[in-house]
Amino acid sequence: MKPVQRFTTLDSFRGICALLVVFFHLHVVDTFIQLPFFRRDEVLLNFFFVLSGFVLAHTYGMKPNLSFKSFFISRVFRLYPLHLVMLAFFILFEAARWIVYENGFQLNNVPFTGTFAPEEILPNLLLVQAWTTLTDTMSFNYPSWTISIEFYIYMLFGALCMLSMRNRFLAFAAISVVAFVLIFSENEPLVERAMLGLSCFFAGNITYVVYLMIRDKWAARPWLATLLECAMMYATYWIVMNDFDNRSPIGSLAFCVLVLLFAFEGGLVSTFLKTGVFVLLGKLSYSIYMTHAALLFCLSTVFIVGQKVTGLTLAPMIAGQRFMDTGSMLGNNVYVVFVTVLSVAVAAFAHKYIEMRGYELGKRFVSKPTIAKPPVEKPESVQALEPRIDRVA
Repeated sequence: MKPVQRFTTLDSFRGICALLVVFFHLHVVDTFIQLPFFRRDEVLLNFFFVLSGFVLAHTYGMKPNLSFKSFFISRVFRLYPLHLVMLAFFILFEAARWIVYENGFQLNNVPFTGTFAPEEILPNLLLVQAWTTLTDTMSFNYPSWTISIEFYIYMLFGALCMLSMRNRFLAFAAISVVAFVLIFSENEPLVERAMLGLSCFFAGNITYVVYLMIRDKWAARPWLATLLECAMMYATYWIVMNDFDNRSPIGSLAFCVLVLLFAFEGGLVSTFLKTGVFVLLGKLSYSIYMTHAALLFCLSTVFIVGQKVTGLTLAPMIAGQRFMDTGSMLGNNVYVVFVTVLSVAVAAFAHKYIEMRGYELGKRFVSKPTIAKPPVEKPESVQALEPRIDRVA
């Protein structure tokens, strides 16, 4: 196996997991997404944290002189533009619901209450909503809770990267080990999601160190790499489908192995995941993740309005959860495919016009143009005395 600098397969995994999150939040009667696997895959969120730790260790962790200011700016402009746009969307949508509500037409709950209460706006602006018990973790654009956790872990990571190379990775290992020990012993000093992020992210950092240690020493044959990749995929499926003690932290450790294995891109599964559609999903993963809740919210509202207007059961409540129903099993499954394509299309728009523009703006803030000084002409007598140095390529 040859080491790779861009982990295309891991990007594809991120895209697949983002799509699985869409399926998890999408509720349509009598469809394939109601199968147990799609209803139990919340543990795959741990994979996002592990992969983020691995990728940031690859991008920033090995820099001997990391500028915290540049790191901070790059992370802010990487995460915040799309987060702010989606938060603004939900606030405006609540305002529209309030106008409709004041005119006697109620959609679900009263606007600007519960998870959409005004006091939840500031915690979302500051990305602290998932860090305390005083705020509603799932308020407004609820998938952003993971961004809330990751943002401040990124800042901790950047601060630790100011240490020497040896000390920073010792710190990464110490944080991850302590977090896992506290989780397994059920003595968590922070909220559960914060402990989850700390344990997984810094475990991802250490996974990258392991990758560096073995990438030039381990050369599995393609058939063996394929066998190991298939075994790891089955192990992931088994973790999703079964209940057992400490399922979440054990799943996190398994995802470290998965990330390490697929970083080498040595088997047929990796080759398959490097094909066009999966690469596209990986490219759009952040936008898919951040925009899908708003899309589903809009579509669900359309079904609720349709139910009120027509009297048909288009938006039934089942076990306390709002579902959508076109009236036929075939129609519902076609609708799920439609929503999937639409979510990717919306994400592509958000990626191009919000995510990437924010990223480019951040790069401009980080990159300061330097003005090259013209060379100083030396007298010929001085040039003649200087030795000629030939550079060997």
